[in-house]
Amino acid sequence: MPDDISTENVKNLSEEKRADRRRFLKYSGGAVLLAAAAAAGYYALTLASAPAPTTTAAKTTPVTPAASLSPLPATRSTAEIHTGLKVTSQAFGNGGRIPSEYACDGENISPPVSWSGAPEETRSYGLVMDDLDAPMGAFTHWVIFNVPAMESGLEENVPAVGTLYNGAIQGRNGFGKIGYDGPCPPSGTHRYVLHLYALNTLLNLQPGASKQDVLKAMEGHILAEAEFAGLYSRS
Repeated sequence: MPDDISTENVKNLSEEKRADRRRFLKYSGGAVLLAAAAAAGYYALTLASAPAPTTTAAKTTPVTPAASLSPLPATRSTAEIHTGLKVTSQAFGNGGRIPSEYACDGENISPPVSWSGAPEETRSYGLVMDDLDAPMGAFTHWVIFNVPAMESGLEENVPAVGTLYNGAIQGRNGFGKIGYDGPCPPSGTHRYVLHLYALNTLLNLQPGASKQDVLKAMEGHILAEAEFAGLYSRS
């Protein structure tokens, strides 16, 4: 040890170092406590302020019981059409043989047709004549529509023109012609059906309209319908 440092000075220095060490430890301990307290407070504050977790339920659409649903508007089907309408011909009976004068073997003129029993609200009639036994399926021989409601039939030999004197309109038959073309089966006996429709409207169609066009335009307007059939075979 150097001479200029006395034993008393060494002692004082040691005491100061121990005091400094105690102050440092006290400060460090306090700082640690303060830091721990601050952390605990922050954690408690975070827990208190954090919103509680929520569970979002899936949205569901309430189902209306079937019994409480309003019924759809009733649509008149063929089965519901009243059966008071009747159609006949003075030339042959239902299921009877068609005279040759109304076929391609004869004069090929249209037969007389009569009807009765139509509903009061009838505004027009439509008539379609088909060969049900044609080789390629039903073959159309006559299409006529917009026959006035005041009429109770069609006279024999209706002219092959687009529009008749009373406003009735004729469509195009399976031969590609306007008006009537009579039975002309290639072989055997065929069934020819006259199908009459009573309608609550006039059809917005032109002369030469096809049977398909006429039937489509009739949809939703048929008040009553009736059939009458005849047979024909070529001699």
